[in-house]
Amino acid sequence: MTNFTKRQNGPSRRSFLAGSAAAVGAGLILPQGARAQAQPKKGGTLRVGFTQGSTSDSLDPATFNNDFMFASGYAVFNTLTEIAPDGTAQPDLAESFEASSDAATWTFRLRDNAQFSDGKTATANDVIASIRHHMGPESKSGIKPLLEQITDIRADGDKVVIFELAAGNADFPFIFNDYHLGIRQDTGDGTIDPNSRIGTGGYVIDVFEPGVRVELTRRDDYWKDGRAHFDKVVILKVGDPAARMNALMTGEVDLIDRPDLKTINLLGRAPNVKIHTQDGTLHYIMPMQTNTAPFDDMNVRMALKYGINREDMIEKVLRGYGTVGNDQPISRSMPYYNDDLEQITYDPERAKYHLKQAGLESLDVTLSTSDAAFNGAVDASVLFAESARPAGLNIEVKREPDDGYWSNVWLQKPFCCSYWGGRPTPDLMFSTGYAADAEWNETKWDNERFNELLLQARPELDQTRRAEMYGEMQKIVKEQGGALIPAFGQYVSAMSESVQMPEEVSEMWDLDSQRFIERWWMS
Repeated sequence: MTNFTKRQNGPSRRSFLAGSAAAVGAGLILPQGARAQAQPKKGGTLRVGFTQGSTSDSLDPATFNNDFMFASGYAVFNTLTEIAPDGTAQPDLAESFEASSDAATWTFRLRDNAQFSDGKTATANDVIASIRHHMGPESKSGIKPLLEQITDIRADGDKVVIFELAAGNADFPFIFNDYHLGIRQDTGDGTIDPNSRIGTGGYVIDVFEPGVRVELTRRDDYWKDGRAHFDKVVILKVGDPAARMNALMTGEVDLIDRPDLKTINLLGRAPNVKIHTQDGTLHYIMPMQTNTAPFDDMNVRMALKYGINREDMIEKVLRGYGTVGNDQPISRSMPYYNDDLEQITYDPERAKYHLKQAGLESLDVTLSTSDAAFNGAVDASVLFAESARPAGLNIEVKREPDDGYWSNVWLQKPFCCSYWGGRPTPDLMFSTGYAADAEWNETKWDNERFNELLLQARPELDQTRRAEMYGEMQKIVKEQGGALIPAFGQYVSAMSESVQMPEEVSEMWDLDSQRFIERWWMS
């Protein structure tokens, strides 16, 4: 067997804006090591104000689709692997993993001391039942397409799980970091109870009010050393940005995500508040469903892509906390990024040209939006409508309710606002959001050449050839796909000075890739 790890290129450091008016005004970023690093300690209650959360949320991991549930899930249910700050896949509930020489057979060994909150030891059968929950023909899980490559799962005793794949996959361990794949108990018949609160994680659920509140208590018997420091954690849905920021400044909560960038300077003037930024794979997207008119016409899609002023969005909506996107989801921090693609820029005349190619003089479309999609999505939509008008693109901005946005609008409306935290590898990103049969293929895109390359690149061990294929796939998505990606953003959060974190954090998703409950502590 061959040990198999993959390193992600790109930045892995966090940065802080000083919690003062002067620092915010100057855009001061304190470098790594500029201040003493506190040591983790047990105790305290962490109160979190989250943007997302819906009354339709459930504990069924197949339904997880927002940060409220991602963070809760990671706190209660371990995954087989986790993404380290350097971008590699590391063992979590698994003790180790190995691949055959062709990367088509993977063997995961579980930790001997990992126990569920009811005292039962985690076994291979628990893992198999948890994974199969997302694989059945009736499954609507977002992770399902990534698991279809598995041809067989079997136990070798109580602590070893063996996966047989249809073809080699060098990135296979990365899949098991996904928030859908928290390990639950086998009920005895090869299935799990999707609503069970029993996990192997560092916390147990005391209160679960979907889209409203989650209360967690630390397990004193947690098997993982050096993790799970807070005594209690309270997660609150606070959808309104002003209310969220006010709750932090008044001390009602200790941590918020997605502060309003238009008024972020207010946080700089608040005592004992600090602002945390992370680079990574976050990108904002306005998906056009390519199976629905008028978005089924590639020229219409290109007209809209040339009709948005990306620089304007960076300046006025993101307040400089981002970089221009190019309508493909692979960021500069990821392996195999194609740096040769021509940047799509704001060009009303070129937009008009593509409209004419589609046989149109003008176009009327509706863009569904909500700040639940991303902080500033409504403002971004209005700016888009303004910039598109000179090209003959008449965009009606329809503000949708925040509650239920991810179940009622996303994947349902033909043109809306969305965001992706990204994935650690191009294969995972493309397989989750762009493959023809992906449950979360929000553009409903089906491109024969792209799908062909996706399957070819996955088992390819020649890195040069693999880079060529992923580079071509990025070009195809940019030029032919339904993803309008105007910007990559920094993750921005704010917190009390008492909230502490490791010197390095995982930057794949916000808040230490949503594992902050297990990894952070109070001073």
